[in-house]
Amino acid sequence: MKVTVCELRESPQDLERDWERLVAHVKATASELVVLPEMPFYPWFALKREFDPAVWQAAVQAHEAWQSRLRELSPAIVLGARPINAGEKRLNEGFAWDQASGARAAHIKHYLPDEPGFWEASWYQPGDGRFTPIQLGAVKIGFQICTDLWFFQHARTCGQAGVHIIATPRASEKATVERWLLGGRVAAIVSGAYSLSSNRASSEGWAASLGGQGWVIAPDGQVLGLTSREQPCVTVEIDLQEAERAKQTYPRYVLE
Repeated sequence: MKVTVCELRESPQDLERDWERLVAHVKATASELVVLPEMPFYPWFALKREFDPAVWQAAVQAHEAWQSRLRELSPAIVLGARPINAGEKRLNEGFAWDQASGARAAHIKHYLPDEPGFWEASWYQPGDGRFTPIQLGAVKIGFQICTDLWFFQHARTCGQAGVHIIATPRASEKATVERWLLGGRVAAIVSGAYSLSSNRASSEGWAASLGGQGWVIAPDGQVLGLTSREQPCVTVEIDLQEAERAKQTYPRYVLE
């Protein structure tokens, strides 16, 4: 299966250019699955601690508007995360999109930081703590959105449920990209699944310092592909059977 990870910049002009490049790359490589960054279609609003309902609604509407453009990546499956309103709650929803069914909910981000630059718990509520995989054709997928990645018990549980891929849309800062890559490698090893992540990247001169670097990591922790500013889209062919075989090997087979 060919999978694509990417980094997308924040400003509307940069986002449009990066999107057009991503679409062309996906078509040229015949990619079958694309992971997008965390809430990529609106500037990073969690820079500010004070919740602003107008900004939140603008972010929700921007992501709703961009949903129609996901078909530009078809026939690939698209995985990402978006802000939504769910009754009285504001949530960060992981979703899966395909051309047959459109977008469907896959996971609600559960672990929310609340610190300078990442006041997420001040902007939206956590999920219910369930990390339930979804099945899309032959591939089984688990979601760990950004900070969710650091709670490795869920990666192990997803592995025990037979996932082939753990998808991690991110909005993580430039100063910590190596730490995040280490987290992706550990998640792959403890789950016996491929770890796929795409990250937002700040436009030049913007207040946020989001660092890009998407990755594709094999079940044994080997880094198979990394994005960069020079190469913002990377496609790797993965073997779903390798993820199935990995479940029978150390440390995945060890009973708790």
